[in-house]
Amino acid sequence: MIDLSHLVQPDIGQPARTLHLVDKPGLDAWLTSAAPRVRNHLAAMRFTARPHELVVVPGDGADDWAAVLGVSDSTNLRPWCLAKAPEVLAGGSYRIAVEGKPGDAAIGWALAQHRLTGYKKPEDNPQGPRVLLTSDPARLPDRIAEAEATAWVRDMVNTPAEDMGPADLEAAAEALAKRYGAVLDVTRGDTLAMGYPMIHAVGRAAARSHAPRLIELHWGREEHPRLAIVGKGVCFDSGGLDIKPASGMLLMKKDMGGAAHALALAQLIMRSGLPVRLHMLVGAVENAISSNAFRPGDVLKSRKGIQVEIGNTDAEGRLVLGDCLAKASETAPDLMIDFATLTGAARVALGPDLPAVFANSDPLADGLVASGTLTGDPCWRLPLWAGYEDMYASDIADIGNSGGAFAGAVTAALFLQRFVGDGVPWAHFDTFAWRPTPRPGQPKGGEALGLRASWHYLRGRYGASG
Repeated sequence: MIDLSHLVQPDIGQPARTLHLVDKPGLDAWLTSAAPRVRNHLAAMRFTARPHELVVVPGDGADDWAAVLGVSDSTNLRPWCLAKAPEVLAGGSYRIAVEGKPGDAAIGWALAQHRLTGYKKPEDNPQGPRVLLTSDPARLPDRIAEAEATAWVRDMVNTPAEDMGPADLEAAAEALAKRYGAVLDVTRGDTLAMGYPMIHAVGRAAARSHAPRLIELHWGREEHPRLAIVGKGVCFDSGGLDIKPASGMLLMKKDMGGAAHALALAQLIMRSGLPVRLHMLVGAVENAISSNAFRPGDVLKSRKGIQVEIGNTDAEGRLVLGDCLAKASETAPDLMIDFATLTGAARVALGPDLPAVFANSDPLADGLVASGTLTGDPCWRLPLWAGYEDMYASDIADIGNSGGAFAGAVTAALFLQRFVGDGVPWAHFDTFAWRPTPRPGQPKGGEALGLRASWHYLRGRYGASG
């Protein structure tokens, strides 16, 4: 498991360099109170307190120095406000001047220093850790837990498909179960054909080492509300017989990003002792091409009994999720949330930063969006517009798996809704799980988008303190 706890530590008066936080409205007042040599240095560097603008300035002693960092609002630090500083400063300990409580910005401070390094040679001169000191230690474990869960999502998504196949997702779930005393059930290979026929159909063409499986984790006390968390685990998506072009296949190691979110959210739930009866499900497959690959025009049975005509083998994630959602619904959970890198249409509509949220309950959707805004993990609601249900109609089966050229994210969500049990509150995150361009604390590559929004919503819904 990832450990970032050493990067943010309680402030007990240990030696540390000073980090001054300045926003544009307060710049003139801050400069007035600063030593003349500091004012002159900042003037020479044309410092204007832009967010993430950082300048090293002389300190009080002859060999001392401090840093000045521009932030949007020095009284309300958001998760990424401080993230530039540990990316560029020297190793050592740092203390925020005056205010001293980094709040949620501790998450970005820690994440700015984490990278997946197993595929690179070690650095010749590695930079030591940049440690942020905080005078607010009570909430430090919560923030570190969120940072570590986010880093885990990033690492899983960034890992090449050969090292993050269905068996590797199972191993990750097994390690999680052992750590927190959960029960793990796994249905693998041809055994899936009876109970989970769509998962089996999508994954059966893969090599035996990447055989499909349904991974289920159970945790918590029976008397607590049932919470189902579902993740799409397509560990690599070739598109199947409707094969993707090379450009479309390049990032398809990230198509298990929904599974990564589900695993990380399960970790947060169990680590905190959230009073729920957790049922986490991951449908783990590789959408490969072989003589036994499922075909356009095939009709697949599903666990729920709905028969699905295949219009496009590259619309496979919804098939995997359909069987998972049907299974999760059978125990009538109090709430069900799924995560999936499902459609390019969601990215066209909302871009890479905003996961689309669909929900069959207005309070649930509103709560998730509000939680995302509050925690700096924004998401945006799109409609489950029933008027588009005829877009995935089939002439010979109950429904088709392809919704045509328009409203692809909406029709995919409507498809999933068919597999949700009656009366089950449900939300669906269509997330990118990827950052195409780097930002402070948010490097290019795998990303958790919707994880913290859903986690804080669950904390509020089920009464966790803190």
